[in-house]
Amino acid sequence: MSVPIKFGTDGWRAVIADTYTFANVRRCAAGLGRYLLAQNQADRGLVIGYDTRFGSADFAAAAAETLTALGIPVAMCDRPAPTPAVSFTILDRQAAGAVIITASHNPGNYNGFKIRPDYAGSARPEIVQAIESHIPAEAESLRLPAQQARERGLLQSINPLPNYRAQLNRLANFERIKAAGFRVAVDAMHGAGGGLWPQLLAGGATTVTELRGEANPNFPGMHNPEPLAHNLQPLIATVQAGGVDVGFAPDGDA
Repeated sequence: MSVPIKFGTDGWRAVIADTYTFANVRRCAAGLGRYLLAQNQADRGLVIGYDTRFGSADFAAAAAETLTALGIPVAMCDRPAPTPAVSFTILDRQAAGAVIITASHNPGNYNGFKIRPDYAGSARPEIVQAIESHIPAEAESLRLPAQQARERGLLQSINPLPNYRAQLNRLANFERIKAAGFRVAVDAMHGAGGGLWPQLLAGGATTVTELRGEANPNFPGMHNPEPLAHNLQPLIATVQAGGVDVGFAPDGDA
């Protein structure tokens, strides 16, 4: 018998290989897909993103198989991406919403199924309840292989980062920041934001020192990828040692 799946405002999180399984991810995807069909929003399609946690890309592919089997077009991110980048992509593509495979700042043995409606924020309680009501009680054999989905025009790969960076540049004058000569340290915490800060800020007089920028689903040296003092000792030491003006640290999915 399958376990009940209870969503919060940002979806569902659980321990990998305990209740967070491919079968349960597909159940979540089926519930979301049937909700969109009931709301007549399915034709707008969904964005699927994922972070750097263990198996995230594979769990994202499993969700895509179920959603495309329901006839829902999917734009699949071709690399790990921060949650804000995936959320912006909903608006950029005028999609019906997004699935983001992430457990945010939970410990590394967790993963999750985050949902974003078409307004790109956390789902309102009534939306969460409606999606939950469509989640099947048991696992189903509902999947369309990726190659067939592509041939039917239901699956495409996208890089969400260029348009997201362009949007950030519309909101802030990054050329001035690059030219300002700031010395910046960033602790990416082995998460989805790795590499993004140097792309945004470097290239002029400003320099960026990135710590823990490589993906590592074990999140070594920290209990969980959350920017709290006990997890940020490398960044704190870097700032206190001098040579940088400011230090930043995002969540593991941001």
